[in-house]
Amino acid sequence: MKKLHIIALILIAIAIAGIAVSASNYTSYQGFETANENPGRVYKIVGNLDLDGEMQYAPEVNPNLFSFYMLDKEGISQQVIYHSPKPQDFERSEQLVVTGKSEEGVFYADQILMKCPSKYVEDEIQIVEANSSN
Repeated sequence: MKKLHIIALILIAIAIAGIAVSASNYTSYQGFETANENPGRVYKIVGNLDLDGEMQYAPEVNPNLFSFYMLDKEGISQQVIYHSPKPQDFERSEQLVVTGKSEEGVFYADQILMKCPSKYVEDEIQIVEANSSN
């Protein structure tokens, strides 16, 4: 075999190994039920803040402990613990995506993404109302 063929085979093997490693790092969007059935596996849960659940954050005691309840898309409410400061305007978010693991009925989030309300929705409603009156 020529050196060029050997180098090409090595590069292909490295590319396949890289794809296999990165594919194993993907997390899937699921609900709390699936996350509870597979403790220790990383999932992304999409849902909303459960306003009936208790929210705990005492920065004077522990600024890196934030706990709240979240409703997933199936309507299951579960406690989420986040070991970082509470995100700004957390209560105003329209939707949440938490990434983490479930252990013993509690979801431990490593990351929280928030969808904040759009400032343009109100303007669009007013424009539609103004146009409909003509």
